[in-house]
Parts: sequence; structure tokens; C-alpha cells
Amino acid sequence: MRESPLEVLTGAAVVLVAGGFLLYAAQATGYGGPDEGLRLTASFRSIEGVSLGTDVRLAGVKIGTVTDTALDPQTFRATTELTVNAAVPIPDDSSAVVSSEGLLGGTFIEIVPGGSLTTLADGNEIVDTQGAVSLLQLLLQYISGGDEQST
Repeated sequence: MRESPLEVLTGAAVVLVAGGFLLYAAQATGYGGPDEGLRLTASFRSIEGVSLGTDVRLAGVKIGTVTDTALDPQTFRATTELTVNAAVPIPDDSSAVVSSEGLLGGTFIEIVPGGSLTTLADGNEIVDTQGAVSLLQLLLQYISGGDEQST
């Protein structure tokens, strides 16, 4: 069986393009390995919709990703590890909020900056957090008449 040089070059080009697509997909979804930057932790009541690779945004601009999630068996809270761009100074009194892009949109973690002159360092924790709000629970509460308790 003979192979022509053109067939070998075409096959090599196909393999290189496929590898490029895999590399792009890994980077775009956050599975491309650990990013350089500050590693911060935050503890949430609920991280519904948040997974590895979820965006971390400040003023709508992506500054990092979620790199780890775990359940703390002592407090029953979801602890997350965020890797954010080290070039972005985040005040140490900032808060982290699980937000959604809309009714049918995705979920992301929004950093709401505080007013402190001291910034977070590598390994610090964002203490002020707000977990995910369940749209189904809000809808059921609205339909049932708000805060009234049924007996």
C-alpha cells in the first residue's frame, strides 16, 4: 500500500486543527488547568448553577473563574475557590454574589467591590457572600401571597 506525501500532509493538518479546537475548548470552559492569579475562597449558602469554570466578574467584566467547589460538612455551606486576575486589586471588604444573566441565562459570581484601601491577597477569604436565589421559590412565594404563613 502506497501513501502519497499529500495524504500524509492532509492527515497531519487535520490532527493539528483538531488539537487546536480541543485546546480552545479547554481554555474557553475553564478546564485548561490552573490559571495564574490570586486564589480566593468564599463560602455560600447556595451555589445553585455554579460549577468549575464559572465566570467571576467585576462590573460585568470577567476577571477569573471558579476553580474548586466543595461542601463544608461542619457548616453545610458551599465553599468555592476563585482564581482571579492578580492585576485587579479587590478591596478586602468586597462581597461575592451568585448572580444570573437573566431568566434563562447562565450563572456567574459577581464581585461587588467595597471601599477599603486594603486589598485581598492570595489565599484570603471573601467573607461577605450572597448565595443563589431560586427563581422557582420566588415565583411560588409570589403566587402564595408573599410572606404570609399558611396554617
